[in-house]
Amino acid sequence: MKFTKMEGLGNDYVYVNCFEEDVKDPEAVAIKVSDRHFGIGSDGLILIKPSEIADCCMAMYNADGSRSEMCGNGIRCVGKYMYDYGLTTKKEISVETLAGIKYLKFEINEETNKVEMVTVNMGAPELIAKNIPVALDQEQVVDKPVFIDGVKYNITCVSMGNPHCITFVDRTVQFPIEEIGPKFESNDLFPKRVNAEFVKVLNRKEAVMRVWERGTGETLACGTGACAVTVACILNGFTDDEITVHLLGGDLRVKWDRQANLVYMTGPAKVVFDGVI
Repeated sequence: MKFTKMEGLGNDYVYVNCFEEDVKDPEAVAIKVSDRHFGIGSDGLILIKPSEIADCCMAMYNADGSRSEMCGNGIRCVGKYMYDYGLTTKKEISVETLAGIKYLKFEINEETNKVEMVTVNMGAPELIAKNIPVALDQEQVVDKPVFIDGVKYNITCVSMGNPHCITFVDRTVQFPIEEIGPKFESNDLFPKRVNAEFVKVLNRKEAVMRVWERGTGETLACGTGACAVTVACILNGFTDDEITVHLLGGDLRVKWDRQANLVYMTGPAKVVFDGVI
């Protein structure tokens, strides 16, 4: 199997061109290739497939083999692959995902004719609790006090095609995410598990986050998480409508156009290496 390893802010996946390759049992393949000691090493597997309703289809699998609806860092890399590897000549494309069709716009390096930055129209944030889903009997979950493993947290929940739970904290560097993250991920409040973000707001235009992703653990970046964090910051009155989100792997620019109810995310995508396994 030919593959390309790519990363967006250190959120790395193994990408397979399924216009040419046929990947059987992708759940097992995801587990194998993701292993950082005995495999290629990644946060998961992403298949770039033909689509009848978009320019391509993105099928994403976590490191534990579970399927995810969307990945913001992953979809930027899908866009870069489509352009850089000659599957499209367009500078704006559509990508089919389990979270719906997403629209990408490329910033091209004129010297190399390669994609450097990608802006993704991530669509509308889902704020209705039962649709996220969150097992709470209320319409929205904003600054809601709950108990996780006996400890009180104030949470805000958003779906960007996949579920996110945002908690604002006093510090992120020292936050014990390895201990707390799994307790959020598998709590009964979240019927489909959850991605948990722990966030410190710096000012009206900046926030710092760490993320525990369901099925993978802590990652260096999460695009859908950064979008959910931006929406949560705005809902809580902490920031303006466009902010820079600082992640362990780098920065993302995120804007929530509240009039159109669309979230836009801009960030880099890079090729690490090509290979055969």
